[in-house]
Amino acid sequence: MLADNLKILLGSTFTFYVKIHGFHFNVEGSNFPQYHAFLADFYADIYSTIDPVGEYIRTLDSYTPGSLTRYAELSVIQDQIKIPRAILMFQELYQDNSIMIELLNGIFISATGENKQGIANFIAERLDAHNKHAWMLRSILKNDRA
Repeated sequence: MLADNLKILLGSTFTFYVKIHGFHFNVEGSNFPQYHAFLADFYADIYSTIDPVGEYIRTLDSYTPGSLTRYAELSVIQDQIKIPRAILMFQELYQDNSIMIELLNGIFISATGENKQGIANFIAERLDAHNKHAWMLRSILKNDRA
């Protein structure tokens, strides 16, 4: 059911946002200014999707979860309570972003199958954004040119 998939997306998006924002606060290293700015842009983009996802759930005549406990239960993104080194932060974000892409691909199929073209369009735009994030994260993690 599309509404249930969107609830998973909401919980996962919220968890991903909190993780990126926490990394933004705590990143260190010689590239601190660039990393700090990159993470600010990244979490702002992720945060901007929370409200539309919640509203799409309501358009499907379902109630939107609204508690940290429920978001944690729904999320496919794991919480991070440690403060990893910068490179480990970016590796984790790359892996999490890949999970988000997989989730979004499934929701796109569901939205299309249920003939919810507006939701499918929104999800397609989110896929484009997450693919761009993947490229940027891969670029940060790359050591040498092949």
